[in-house]
Amino acid sequence: MTPKEYGERYLDHLLEQYKLYVEMADRVSQRRDQSNRFYATIYSILAAILVLAARFKLSDDTSDGTWALVFLITGLVGALLAGIWYMNIRSYKTLNSAKFQVINEIENQLPVQGYTKEWELLRPVGGPPKYLQLTRIEQYVPVVFLLLSLALVVYAAYSLA
Repeated sequence: MTPKEYGERYLDHLLEQYKLYVEMADRVSQRRDQSNRFYATIYSILAAILVLAARFKLSDDTSDGTWALVFLITGLVGALLAGIWYMNIRSYKTLNSAKFQVINEIENQLPVQGYTKEWELLRPVGGPPKYLQLTRIEQYVPVVFLLLSLALVVYAAYSLA
């Protein structure tokens, strides 16, 4: 819709929509941060379970098979959790990318294109990027936990064999 077709309040409403989209993009980032904290907390609980299990294993006469089963279950839960965490990060990244595409389109109609200019400064054409996106880094965290969980599964399976 052109400004002429919309009417005299076009720019006012466009600016309000822009503000709303910027706020919503920020909220998605906050939700992603809260989600990452949730998964980190769950992994802390799993680690505490393993530490307690290992401590009791050293001081108890329970069979090695029982402890291996605890390690196996914990490893499988950890691996499943890592996969879900990774998909969650990818989902938030996709959602935020779409929001910023809309923000950039709205900016094209505003006097200053702040986010567009910021991105140009951080990723200059023909030069190396000056910014490593957080989502690229944070995607490695669940992969590390997946590998640790799988190592625990392998250890447990070896112990049970």
